[in-house]
Amino acid sequence: MRISSPEALDLAALLLRQRGVPPAHADLQAAVLVGAERKGHPSHGLQRLPRLLLRIERGLIDPAAEGAFVWRAAAFLSGDGENGLGPVVGEKAIGLLAERIGETGIAVAAVRNANHLGMLAHYVETIAAHGCIGLALSSSEALVHPHGGTRALLGTNPVAVAVPVADAPPFVVDLATSVVSMGKVHHYAATGAPLEPGWAKDADGRPTTDATQAKAGAIAPFGGAKGYALGLAFELLVAALADSVLAPDVAGTLDAERPCNKGDVFIMIDAARSPGVAQRLAAYLDVLRASPPETAGVPVSVPGDGARRRAERADQDGFEIAPALLATLHDLSRAGCPA
Repeated sequence: MRISSPEALDLAALLLRQRGVPPAHADLQAAVLVGAERKGHPSHGLQRLPRLLLRIERGLIDPAAEGAFVWRAAAFLSGDGENGLGPVVGEKAIGLLAERIGETGIAVAAVRNANHLGMLAHYVETIAAHGCIGLALSSSEALVHPHGGTRALLGTNPVAVAVPVADAPPFVVDLATSVVSMGKVHHYAATGAPLEPGWAKDADGRPTTDATQAKAGAIAPFGGAKGYALGLAFELLVAALADSVLAPDVAGTLDAERPCNKGDVFIMIDAARSPGVAQRLAAYLDVLRASPPETAGVPVSVPGDGARRRAERADQDGFEIAPALLATLHDLSRAGCPA
Protein backbone atom coordinates (compact mmCIF):
# COMPACT_ATOMS: atom_id res chain seq x y z
CA MET A 1 0.00 0.00 0.00
CA ARG A 2 1.27 3.46 -0.88
CA ILE A 3 0.85 6.76 0.90
CA SER A 4 1.91 10.21 -0.25
CA SER A 5 4.47 12.14 1.77
CA PRO A 6 2.04 15.02 2.51
CA GLU A 7 -0.65 12.57 3.66
CA ALA A 8 1.85 10.79 5.91
CA LEU A 9 3.08 14.08 7.37
CA ASP A 10 -0.46 15.26 8.08
CA LEU A 11 -1.42 11.96 9.73
CA ALA A 12 1.70 11.77 11.91
CA ALA A 13 1.43 15.41 12.99
CA LEU A 14 -2.28 14.98 13.78
CA LEU A 15 -1.60 11.96 15.99
CA LEU A 16 1.06 13.89 17.89
CA ARG A 17 -1.07 17.03 18.30
CA GLN A 18 -3.95 14.90 19.60
CA ARG A 19 -1.66 13.86 22.44
CA GLY A 20 -0.72 17.37 23.45
CA VAL A 21 2.40 17.91 21.35
CA PRO A 22 2.79 21.60 20.42
CA PRO A 23 2.20 22.08 16.67
CA ALA A 24 5.78 23.06 15.81
CA HIS A 25 7.16 20.09 17.76
CA ALA A 26 4.61 17.76 16.16
CA ASP A 27 5.55 18.95 12.67
CA LEU A 28 9.26 18.43 13.33
CA GLN A 29 8.82 14.94 14.81
CA ALA A 30 6.55 13.98 11.90
CA ALA A 31 9.07 15.31 9.37
CA VAL A 32 11.88 13.21 10.86
CA LEU A 33 9.78 10.03 10.78
CA VAL A 34 8.43 10.60 7.28
CA GLY A 35 11.88 11.71 6.10
CA ALA A 36 13.19 8.25 6.99
CA GLU A 37 10.35 6.66 5.01
CA ARG A 38 11.08 8.90 2.02
CA LYS A 39 14.72 7.83 2.06
CA GLY A 40 13.79 4.15 2.14
CA HIS A 41 14.46 3.46 5.82
CA PRO A 42 11.13 2.41 7.34
CA SER A 43 13.01 1.01 10.34
CA HIS A 44 13.32 4.62 11.53
CA GLY A 45 9.99 5.76 10.17
CA LEU A 46 6.31 5.46 10.98
CA GLN A 47 6.62 2.04 12.61
CA ARG A 48 8.08 3.93 15.58
CA LEU A 49 5.11 6.28 15.90
CA PRO A 50 2.69 4.06 17.88
CA ARG A 51 5.35 3.47 20.54
CA LEU A 52 6.17 7.17 20.57
CA LEU A 53 2.50 8.02 21.13
CA LEU A 54 2.26 5.50 23.95
CA ARG A 55 5.34 6.97 25.60
CA ILE A 56 3.69 10.40 25.49
CA GLU A 57 0.45 9.03 26.93
CA ARG A 58 2.35 7.37 29.78
CA GLY A 59 4.25 10.54 30.66
CA LEU A 60 7.62 9.17 29.55
CA ILE A 61 7.96 12.02 27.04
CA ASP A 62 7.37 15.69 27.83
CA PRO A 63 6.14 16.91 24.44
CA ALA A 64 6.72 20.59 25.30
CA ALA A 65 10.31 20.19 26.56
CA GLU A 66 13.20 21.56 24.49
CA GLY A 67 15.97 20.73 26.95
CA ALA A 68 18.06 22.75 29.38
CA PHE A 69 21.51 23.76 28.09
CA VAL A 70 24.62 25.23 29.69
CA TRP A 71 27.87 26.31 28.04
CA ARG A 72 30.53 24.45 30.06
CA ALA A 73 33.29 25.99 27.95
CA ALA A 74 33.46 28.37 25.01
CA ALA A 75 32.82 25.58 22.54
CA PHE A 76 31.21 22.87 24.67
CA LEU A 77 27.47 22.83 25.28
CA SER A 78 26.01 20.43 27.84
CA GLY A 79 22.32 19.61 27.75
CA ASP A 80 19.68 17.71 29.69
CA GLY A 81 16.91 16.77 27.28
CA GLU A 82 14.33 16.77 30.09
CA ASN A 83 12.56 13.80 28.44
CA GLY A 84 11.75 15.89 25.39
CA LEU A 85 11.19 14.61 21.88
CA GLY A 86 14.57 13.74 20.37
CA PRO A 87 14.26 15.89 17.23
CA VAL A 88 13.08 18.90 19.23
CA VAL A 89 15.99 18.71 21.69
CA GLY A 90 18.47 17.94 18.91
CA GLU A 91 17.38 20.91 16.80
CA LYS A 92 17.58 23.17 19.86
CA ALA A 93 21.16 22.04 20.50
CA ILE A 94 22.17 22.62 16.89
CA GLY A 95 20.59 26.07 16.91
CA LEU A 96 22.67 27.02 19.93
CA LEU A 97 25.83 25.68 18.28
CA ALA A 98 25.07 27.76 15.19
CA GLU A 99 24.93 30.89 17.34
CA ARG A 100 28.39 30.14 18.77
CA ILE A 101 30.23 28.76 15.73
CA GLY A 102 31.25 32.18 14.41
CA GLU A 103 33.28 32.78 17.56
CA THR A 104 34.83 29.36 18.09
CA GLY A 105 35.05 27.73 14.63
CA ILE A 106 34.05 24.41 16.17
CA ALA A 107 31.37 23.65 18.75
CA VAL A 108 30.16 20.47 20.45
CA ALA A 109 26.84 19.70 22.10
CA ALA A 110 26.46 16.67 24.36
CA VAL A 111 22.92 15.76 25.44
CA ARG A 112 21.47 13.19 27.82
CA ASN A 113 17.88 12.24 28.67
CA ALA A 114 16.33 13.06 25.30
CA ASN A 115 14.17 10.61 23.40
CA HIS A 116 15.05 8.77 20.19
CA LEU A 117 16.45 11.00 17.47
CA GLY A 118 15.50 8.94 14.44
CA MET A 119 17.91 8.98 11.51
CA LEU A 120 21.03 10.96 12.37
CA ALA A 121 21.27 12.18 8.77
CA HIS A 122 18.57 14.74 9.56
CA TYR A 123 20.81 16.49 12.10
CA VAL A 124 24.01 16.62 10.06
CA GLU A 125 22.00 17.85 7.08
CA THR A 126 20.69 20.63 9.33
CA ILE A 127 24.26 21.49 10.28
CA ALA A 128 25.35 21.43 6.62
CA ALA A 129 22.54 23.87 5.79
CA HIS A 130 24.46 26.35 7.96
CA GLY A 131 27.49 25.82 5.69
CA CYS A 132 29.26 23.71 8.31
CA ILE A 133 30.60 20.19 8.58
CA GLY A 134 28.41 18.13 10.87
CA LEU A 135 28.90 14.99 12.93
CA ALA A 136 26.30 13.26 15.07
CA LEU A 137 26.63 10.29 17.41
CA SER A 138 24.08 8.52 19.57
CA SER A 139 24.05 5.60 21.98
CA SER A 140 21.41 2.93 22.58
CA GLU A 141 20.43 -0.06 24.65
CA ALA A 142 22.79 -3.04 24.71
CA LEU A 143 21.91 -4.63 21.37
CA VAL A 144 25.27 -5.63 19.85
CA HIS A 145 27.59 -8.43 20.92
CA PRO A 146 31.34 -7.80 21.07
CA HIS A 147 33.50 -9.36 18.36
CA GLY A 148 33.97 -12.97 19.37
CA GLY A 149 31.14 -12.80 21.91
CA THR A 150 27.47 -13.73 22.04
CA ARG A 151 25.88 -11.41 24.61
CA ALA A 152 24.48 -7.95 23.77
CA LEU A 153 26.70 -5.46 25.61
CA LEU A 154 27.15 -2.51 23.22
CA GLY A 155 24.73 -0.11 21.59
CA THR A 156 24.27 0.10 17.83
CA ASN A 157 26.07 3.44 18.28
CA PRO A 158 25.32 5.14 14.95
CA VAL A 159 27.36 7.96 13.43
CA ALA A 160 26.49 10.46 10.71
CA VAL A 161 28.72 12.91 8.86
CA ALA A 162 27.82 15.71 6.46
CA VAL A 163 30.32 17.74 4.43
CA PRO A 164 29.12 20.66 2.29
CA VAL A 165 30.21 20.60 -1.35
CA ALA A 166 29.78 23.14 -4.11
CA ASP A 167 26.61 23.38 -6.20
CA ALA A 168 25.21 20.09 -4.89
CA PRO A 169 23.64 18.57 -1.79
CA PRO A 170 26.16 17.83 0.95
CA PHE A 171 27.94 14.52 1.20
CA VAL A 172 26.06 12.59 3.90
CA VAL A 173 26.77 9.20 5.44
CA ASP A 174 24.61 7.74 8.23
CA LEU A 175 25.29 4.27 9.57
CA ALA A 176 25.18 2.12 12.67
CA THR A 177 28.29 0.37 13.91
CA SER A 178 26.22 -2.82 14.04
CA VAL A 179 25.78 -4.84 10.86
CA VAL A 180 22.11 -3.79 10.92
CA SER A 181 20.05 -1.49 13.13
CA MET A 182 17.66 -2.95 15.70
CA GLY A 183 14.98 -0.84 14.05
CA LYS A 184 15.51 -2.86 10.87
CA VAL A 185 15.32 -6.09 12.85
CA HIS A 186 11.96 -4.93 14.24
CA HIS A 187 10.84 -4.04 10.70
CA TYR A 188 11.79 -7.50 9.46
CA ALA A 189 9.95 -9.08 12.40
CA ALA A 190 6.83 -7.01 11.68
CA THR A 191 6.85 -7.98 8.01
CA GLY A 192 7.87 -11.63 8.54
CA ALA A 193 11.04 -11.30 6.45
CA PRO A 194 14.12 -13.39 7.35
CA LEU A 195 17.38 -11.73 8.36
CA GLU A 196 20.58 -12.25 6.40
CA PRO A 197 22.86 -14.97 7.80
CA GLY A 198 25.45 -13.54 10.17
CA TRP A 199 23.36 -10.54 11.20
CA ALA A 200 22.25 -11.74 14.62
CA LYS A 201 22.22 -14.33 17.39
CA ASP A 202 19.26 -15.50 19.45
CA ALA A 203 18.91 -15.25 23.23
CA ASP A 204 21.05 -18.38 23.64
CA GLY A 205 23.88 -16.97 21.53
CA ARG A 206 23.15 -19.12 18.47
CA PRO A 207 23.15 -17.65 14.95
CA THR A 208 19.62 -16.96 13.71
CA THR A 209 17.83 -15.53 10.69
CA ASP A 210 14.54 -15.26 12.62
CA ALA A 211 13.99 -11.55 13.31
CA THR A 212 11.69 -12.22 16.25
CA GLN A 213 14.33 -14.38 17.94
CA ALA A 214 16.98 -11.76 17.13
CA LYS A 215 14.98 -9.10 18.99
CA ALA A 216 15.69 -11.03 22.19
CA GLY A 217 19.30 -11.78 21.24
CA ALA A 218 22.18 -9.73 19.88
CA ILE A 219 23.21 -8.07 16.61
CA ALA A 220 26.69 -8.49 15.17
CA PRO A 221 29.09 -5.54 14.84
CA PHE A 222 29.75 -4.62 11.23
CA GLY A 223 33.15 -5.50 9.83
CA GLY A 224 34.07 -7.87 12.63
CA ALA A 225 36.77 -6.57 14.96
CA LYS A 226 37.00 -3.18 13.22
CA GLY A 227 33.30 -2.42 13.60
CA TYR A 228 33.41 -3.60 17.19
CA ALA A 229 36.33 -1.26 17.88
CA LEU A 230 34.54 1.73 16.33
CA GLY A 231 31.31 0.94 18.14
CA LEU A 232 33.12 0.69 21.44
CA ALA A 233 34.98 3.94 20.79
CA PHE A 234 31.71 5.76 20.10
CA GLU A 235 30.11 4.13 23.15
CA LEU A 236 32.81 5.54 25.41
CA LEU A 237 32.98 8.91 23.64
CA VAL A 238 29.24 9.61 23.93
CA ALA A 239 29.07 8.51 27.57
CA ALA A 240 32.13 10.58 28.47
CA LEU A 241 30.88 13.76 26.80
CA ALA A 242 27.18 13.49 27.64
CA ASP A 243 27.62 11.97 31.10
CA SER A 244 25.09 9.37 30.01
CA VAL A 245 24.91 5.72 31.04
CA LEU A 246 26.56 2.91 29.11
CA ALA A 247 24.63 0.46 26.94
CA PRO A 248 23.71 -2.17 29.56
CA ASP A 249 21.91 0.54 31.56
CA VAL A 250 20.28 2.39 28.64
CA ALA A 251 16.50 2.19 28.20
CA GLY A 252 13.71 3.96 26.43
CA THR A 253 14.38 3.86 22.68
CA LEU A 254 12.65 0.52 22.05
CA ASP A 255 10.15 0.30 24.91
CA ALA A 256 7.23 2.26 26.35
CA GLU A 257 7.97 1.48 29.99
CA ARG A 258 11.06 3.48 30.97
CA PRO A 259 12.47 7.01 30.53
CA CYS A 260 15.04 7.37 27.76
CA ASN A 261 18.53 7.89 29.18
CA LYS A 262 20.92 7.44 26.25
CA GLY A 263 23.35 10.12 25.07
CA ASP A 264 23.70 12.19 21.90
CA VAL A 265 26.60 14.27 20.58
CA PHE A 266 26.49 16.91 17.84
CA ILE A 267 29.63 18.49 16.42
CA MET A 268 29.61 21.56 14.17
CA ILE A 269 32.77 22.68 12.35
CA ASP A 270 33.03 25.89 10.36
CA ALA A 271 33.62 24.83 6.79
CA ALA A 272 34.79 28.28 5.62
CA ARG A 273 38.25 27.83 4.16
CA SER A 274 40.34 28.82 1.14
CA PRO A 275 38.42 29.39 -2.11
CA GLY A 276 37.91 26.36 -4.30
CA VAL A 277 37.85 23.64 -1.63
CA ALA A 278 34.11 23.00 -1.95
CA GLN A 279 34.51 22.78 -5.73
CA ARG A 280 37.37 20.28 -5.40
CA LEU A 281 35.29 18.13 -3.07
CA ALA A 282 32.39 18.13 -5.51
CA ALA A 283 34.68 17.27 -8.42
CA TYR A 284 36.19 14.36 -6.48
CA LEU A 285 32.76 12.91 -5.73
CA ASP A 286 31.97 13.11 -9.44
CA VAL A 287 35.23 11.26 -10.21
CA LEU A 288 34.04 8.45 -7.95
CA ARG A 289 30.64 8.33 -9.65
CA ALA A 290 32.27 8.22 -13.09
CA SER A 291 34.77 5.49 -12.17
CA PRO A 292 34.53 2.05 -13.84
CA PRO A 293 31.76 -0.02 -12.24
CA GLU A 294 32.17 -3.60 -11.13
CA THR A 295 28.86 -4.51 -12.78
CA ALA A 296 28.01 -3.15 -16.22
CA GLY A 297 25.03 -0.83 -16.11
CA VAL A 298 25.28 -0.29 -12.35
CA PRO A 299 27.24 2.94 -11.88
CA VAL A 300 29.33 3.67 -8.82
CA SER A 301 27.49 5.84 -6.33
CA VAL A 302 28.46 7.98 -3.36
CA PRO A 303 26.86 7.49 0.08
CA GLY A 304 23.66 9.51 0.18
CA ASP A 305 22.94 9.29 -3.56
CA GLY A 306 20.49 6.42 -3.18
CA ALA A 307 18.65 8.06 -0.30
CA ARG A 308 18.18 11.25 -2.30
CA ARG A 309 16.88 9.33 -5.31
CA ARG A 310 14.43 7.40 -3.15
CA ALA A 311 13.24 10.61 -1.51
CA GLU A 312 12.64 12.20 -4.91
CA ARG A 313 10.61 9.19 -6.06
CA ALA A 314 8.65 9.19 -2.80
CA ASP A 315 7.80 12.85 -3.23
CA GLN A 316 6.47 12.06 -6.69
CA ASP A 317 4.85 8.65 -6.20
CA GLY A 318 4.53 8.18 -2.43
CA PHE A 319 6.10 5.34 -0.50
CA GLU A 320 5.12 1.85 0.61
CA ILE A 321 3.64 1.35 4.05
CA ALA A 322 2.46 -1.89 5.61
CA PRO A 323 -1.37 -1.99 5.48
CA ALA A 324 -1.53 -3.13 9.12
CA LEU A 325 0.60 -0.18 10.26
CA LEU A 326 -1.48 2.31 8.28
CA ALA A 327 -4.67 0.82 9.73
CA THR A 328 -3.21 1.15 13.23
CA LEU A 329 -2.33 4.80 12.66
CA HIS A 330 -5.80 5.58 11.34
CA ASP A 331 -7.37 3.79 14.31
CA LEU A 332 -5.21 5.82 16.67
CA SER A 333 -6.23 9.06 14.95
CA ARG A 334 -9.90 8.20 15.27
CA ALA A 335 -9.45 7.28 18.91
CA GLY A 336 -7.64 10.50 19.71
CA CYS A 337 -5.84 10.67 23.04
CA PRO A 338 -7.12 8.52 25.88
CA ALA A 339 -8.28 10.53 28.89
